[in-house]
Amino acid sequence: MKQHQYEIQVKHLSDAKGQPSTYPQALVFEVGNHDDIFKIVERIKSRGDLQGYEEAFALGLKLFSEVMLENKDHPLFSEFKPHFMDFIKQLKKG
Repeated sequence: MKQHQYEIQVKHLSDAKGQPSTYPQALVFEVGNHDDIFKIVERIKSRGDLQGYEEAFALGLKLFSEVMLENKDHPLFSEFKPHFMDFIKQLKKG
């Protein structure tokens, strides 16, 4: 399957108490996705109902959904998948 390729980087800045991070390096990994995540972010932004969370929501959703798609026969997803598909349909309705 042809996929868009991404490099994801997460850097821990501070803990919940505002103390500087003790993690010396960022979490960096490469991942593929069947969708253009940048276009998904723009669509989410155009909805106007997740102000400030569009990127996190779109990225988390697309990373999770790709793992589920690539592992569709894994028992972990068997009961959840129908609910997730309903959620995606609702999301696409706007």
